[in-house]
Amino acid sequence: MTTLADLRKDYHREIACHLLGFRQSNRSTDVLSNADGSSSLSVRLAAGIAERINQPLCASVPDGQTLGAIFARVTSKFLEQAFGRLAHLRPGDWTFSMSQAAHGIAVYDQYEHLAALSNLARIHPELRGILGSDYLITPDIVIGRAPVSDATVNEAGALIPTEDAGQIANQTPLRAANGIARGPMLHASISCKWTIRSDRAQNTRTEALNLIRNRKGRTPHIVVVTAEPLPRRLASIAIGTGDVDCTYHAALTELVGTLEDNSYEFEDALAEIRDLMSARRLRDISDLPFDLAI
Repeated sequence: MTTLADLRKDYHREIACHLLGFRQSNRSTDVLSNADGSSSLSVRLAAGIAERINQPLCASVPDGQTLGAIFARVTSKFLEQAFGRLAHLRPGDWTFSMSQAAHGIAVYDQYEHLAALSNLARIHPELRGILGSDYLITPDIVIGRAPVSDATVNEAGALIPTEDAGQIANQTPLRAANGIARGPMLHASISCKWTIRSDRAQNTRTEALNLIRNRKGRTPHIVVVTAEPLPRRLASIAIGTGDVDCTYHAALTELVGTLEDNSYEFEDALAEIRDLMSARRLRDISDLPFDLAI
C-alpha cells in the first residue's frame, strides 16, 4: 500500500524533475531555481534542501510563469492523491481543479452571486469603478464538494424521511434536494508560490481577504504552498492571522534539517523557522491533506 511518505517522495521527485535545477547565467551556475542569487543564505538553504530531497534535478529550468503553473499542477496531484487516502475521515464527492476560467470562484456556491456583479459591470461600464473586479479571483488550486443526495443522507438510517423532505433542513446547500447550490461548494482555495517576493505575499493576502469578505456561507480553507527557502520571506506570508489559514512548505523537514546541521551559523534563521512552527503558522506539505479533512 502506498503510504503518505511514498506520496511525499513522489512529490519531491516531480519537483526535482520539472522545477528544481540550476539557473544558467553568465555570472553563476550554482543557484537553484528556488533560490535568490543575491542572498548567500538563500542559495545555501536551497542547496541543502535539494541535497536532502536527493533526486535528479531538471536539466533546464522553466521560465517564471511556466514554473509556477507546473508547481501548482504537481502540488494538486499530490494533494488529490493524499486527500483521497483520507476518504474514511472526510467522505464526500470532491473535485480538484486548476482551471476556473473567466468566472473564477463564482462557479462555487458561496460565490455564485459574484457572477451577477460581473455581468452588471459588463453591461453598465459606469459601475466598474464602484464594483471593481478583484472579487473574481482564480486560485491556483481549488477543491470543491458536490451537494449530497437524500439517499446518502439516509444511508445510516432515515434521518430525513420522505414525508419530512420539504419541511426540514431545507435551506442548506449541502442537500442536493434543496436545489440551492447550482454548483459545488468551495472547500479550499490553495495558492501556490514557488518562491515569495513582497508583492506575491501581498497579492496572496488580498485574494484571501476577498474570499472571506465576499462569501455567502462558510469560509473555505485558505492556504499557501511554497518552496521558498528564506525564513524571513516565509514569515512575510505566514505571520499574522485572519486571512491565510496556514502556510505549507513543500519540503519543511529538509529545510529544518539544513538549518539544524548548521545551527551555529544559521542560528537566527533557525529560530525564526521554529517560531513560525510553534505559532502554528508554518507546516509541512504532508500536514495539508489532514488539515483539509478538518
